[in-house]
Amino acid sequence: MDFDLSEEQSLLKDSVEKLITQHYDFEQRKKYLQLPEGWNPEIWARYAEMGLLGLPFAEAEGGFGGGAVETMIVMEAFGRGLVLEPYFATVVLAGGLLRHAASAAQRAALVPAIAAGELRLAFAQSERQARYDLADIATTATREATRWTLSGEKSLVLHGDSADRLIVSARVSGARRDPEGIGLFLVDAAAPGVSRRGYALQDGTRAAEITLAGAAGEPLGAPDRGFSAIERVVDEAIAALAAEAIGVMAVMHETTLDYLKTRKQFGRPIGQFQVLQHRAVDMFVAIEQARSMAFFATMMAGEADAEERRRAMAAVKVQIGRSGRKVGQEAIQLHGGIGMTMEYKVGHYFKRMTMIETLFGDADHHLGNLAALGGLIAV
Repeated sequence: MDFDLSEEQSLLKDSVEKLITQHYDFEQRKKYLQLPEGWNPEIWARYAEMGLLGLPFAEAEGGFGGGAVETMIVMEAFGRGLVLEPYFATVVLAGGLLRHAASAAQRAALVPAIAAGELRLAFAQSERQARYDLADIATTATREATRWTLSGEKSLVLHGDSADRLIVSARVSGARRDPEGIGLFLVDAAAPGVSRRGYALQDGTRAAEITLAGAAGEPLGAPDRGFSAIERVVDEAIAALAAEAIGVMAVMHETTLDYLKTRKQFGRPIGQFQVLQHRAVDMFVAIEQARSMAFFATMMAGEADAEERRRAMAAVKVQIGRSGRKVGQEAIQLHGGIGMTMEYKVGHYFKRMTMIETLFGDADHHLGNLAALGGLIAV
């Protein structure tokens, strides 16, 4: 099996890593957090110039025709920089829904604006009562003559506070946890009947609580066939988060190694103590285990068999969660007291790693799913 990148993919990797190195060191990131948006619009414009915002969309629709590998490359680099911009929300989540659920006319109208950096989207899926159940949708969509109106509340809408439009999951028919009867609707975030309360998450990224009270919505594709697209896009999102996690864990490991080489105790660097060397090696092993699963997730993101894809992503989420917690805890502990301070970057990376672990289900949740599906290999 060949894991080497193509020439074009290598160029993409080099260009994104260069951008992060030049414009996303820890001190610059702290400044971006203080901006009104909580992220840097100038950096967002750079993403557009580099073609990153149109990366996964078809060339015929105004994109660049990239796939899961290209997304993996970008997300790993973004993990190294703890990127704050709404790339994951707009391009991976909402963009995935456009690719899998929207009509050709809708994609033709929206994709060029996304690729140019002129339109930001957010996926309003989670509800307070649902926890990790994607089918637990209480928000309703009602047809009134020639228009649809939506009512309900959505929680933890990633970058929902700065989105121009929302893609909202809503129930057209069926009971609350019924996978059938769930539709996707495009809603103007500034339209009457939409209220938003934005806030910062523990890792510094932004989210919003959104209330819909008779807000007008445009069906994204068929109005009652949204659930399969939601499942597929969430699986693709897990693959993207796995790649980001590799970047996050790699920086925690590198920073810890540097600290072990420079911090002195008893007249010599603490990295010379064998027990600490062993713990640093354990961190490396955990990262490589996670990296293998991130590659697996990338390969399985396009799997047509939904059950096989879900089984794979459950296994990926279990390993990413376990490795992330191992690497993060060791990084904090090997740094000692300084690892707990807001002024030092290791704690910020651990916060992001914790957020990645919990998005779309933590390790315990997915371990249960994996067991219910019969394990990684069906028998």
